[in-house]
Amino acid sequence: MTDTQPSPRSIPAAELAETLSTTETLLVVFQTNGCSICASMEPVVSNVARETGVETVFVNPRDPPGLVTDYEIRSVPTLAVFRDGREVGRLAEGFVPGEELTAFVREHAPS
Repeated sequence: MTDTQPSPRSIPAAELAETLSTTETLLVVFQTNGCSICASMEPVVSNVARETGVETVFVNPRDPPGLVTDYEIRSVPTLAVFRDGREVGRLAEGFVPGEELTAFVREHAPS
């Protein structure tokens, strides 16, 4: 839980499976370009990632479109915590305040 943790980063959808397989705990933010709620979540997610120390990535599920089906994305932003490559928690309720997101991440990604 230090500021030395890597900052959230955007990755191509094609790298998601590999990233999940090589990362013990990962917060994935599925978002699309032009989504105003997604854009407003970016600084919140960055703060939560720094505070919790959980590696975080942003992914556009429409590129390739199969990700929408593979990860059952029904709305954006969708925030999902994965541990050892398996999804263990999901939020898909629009904007999530920082305190709520921090609690969600800590619940699903205990240190």
